[in-house]
Amino acid sequence: MIEALRRAGILGINRRNVEFTLGENDRRRYPLVDDKLATKALCKANGVATASVLASAGAVSQIEEMLTQLEGRGDFVLKPAHGAMGNGILVVVDANEEGWVTSAGRALGRAELHYHSASIISGLYALGGQPDVAFAEERLEVHPSMRTVTTRGVPDIRIVVFRGVPVMAMTRLPTEASSGKANLHHGAVGAGIDLATGLTNHAVLRDTPIERHPDTDVPVVGLPIPGFAEALRLALRASDLTGLGYLGADIVIDAVHGPLLLELNARPGLAIQTANRTGLLPRLNAIRVSPIAGLDLEQRIAFACRVAEAYP
Repeated sequence: MIEALRRAGILGINRRNVEFTLGENDRRRYPLVDDKLATKALCKANGVATASVLASAGAVSQIEEMLTQLEGRGDFVLKPAHGAMGNGILVVVDANEEGWVTSAGRALGRAELHYHSASIISGLYALGGQPDVAFAEERLEVHPSMRTVTTRGVPDIRIVVFRGVPVMAMTRLPTEASSGKANLHHGAVGAGIDLATGLTNHAVLRDTPIERHPDTDVPVVGLPIPGFAEALRLALRASDLTGLGYLGADIVIDAVHGPLLLELNARPGLAIQTANRTGLLPRLNAIRVSPIAGLDLEQRIAFACRVAEAYP
């Protein structure tokens, strides 16, 4: 089994950690991507489009002020600044006299939202359990062309970038089982994307190949991803700002704003290989031995398409 995976060019977690996460990334620059608010500030300062921050609280004493700013607002997403894998995220879709309603239909009063915010600040959902910041971000809207392949949430695009070149991409489609979250381990669909065409080529649900969305029965293979070319550009522009050699960029194609950077990840997961039914290693190695220094953004994307075609 291990030999078969090697022949397929599958990148394993140990090799990813040693050669790419640690080997290509200066740890001094990790805070730029591990802290979502720092990522947003970096992007905003450099003209990279990202979802707006509505309010934040870095201490329990600041929570009431944050909730006051959110009073009467019927759509926002409450997140931990240092969270991972979608943990600790609350998606609010409505407001009433009692408080707020989440995408899962759960009613939240002010006391409950205060408690959840305090849990975030305590580090309950943070990488390493360090003290965190709770912040509310504008809730993005599903692009019209993607509404039939998503349930209760907003799909996103994950793009792995190596040395400024896009290596592989997939879209993550929320399901009823994932409670509207675009995280594969929660039960979202992962569909690989052809870099040259922007069409999905394969799809998996919990590592099982599928052809149709489990809730809507709409095909998820051969699906054109709106704004994909611009999403590639956005991922590379954000990657260039961080100075990191290996990362994942998560992008949402919003119905109103178009492509927006959601977050960056210095330790992107490996399930993107399953979604594309191919390994990362052949493409990573091709990029590693190629003279890419000095290529502009469009040239890097064109080069990535040629690499992907050579190692499908």
